[in-house]
Amino acid sequence: MRPIILTIYGAEVKCASCIHLPTAFETMEWLEAAITRKFPDEEFDFVYCDIDSPNGEEQESYAERILDDEFFYPLVVIDGEVVAEGNPKLSRIYEKVEELQAARNTSQASG
Repeated sequence: MRPIILTIYGAEVKCASCIHLPTAFETMEWLEAAITRKFPDEEFDFVYCDIDSPNGEEQESYAERILDDEFFYPLVVIDGEVVAEGNPKLSRIYEKVEELQAARNTSQASG
């Protein structure tokens, strides 16, 4: 089974409204620790994307949208879906992981 991919977008410089929050990279480390503790049997890939040097079309698209002020960073994308931005809430991220697990279990049961 393929891992659930969490991509966290951010920059070395914090946005002006996020000065009191951890950096996007620190947020990724915090999310990785919390999520792997909550879902020890699930496989995850945690990816950090610096919005000033994205890799690939998907990262370039999200980075451009952040730079165009469509999203705040850190931006958390799980399997291609935006789940959180700015100050991410664990409850919403856990909810998305649980949705993905349920969908996988349904597809495995059906065939």
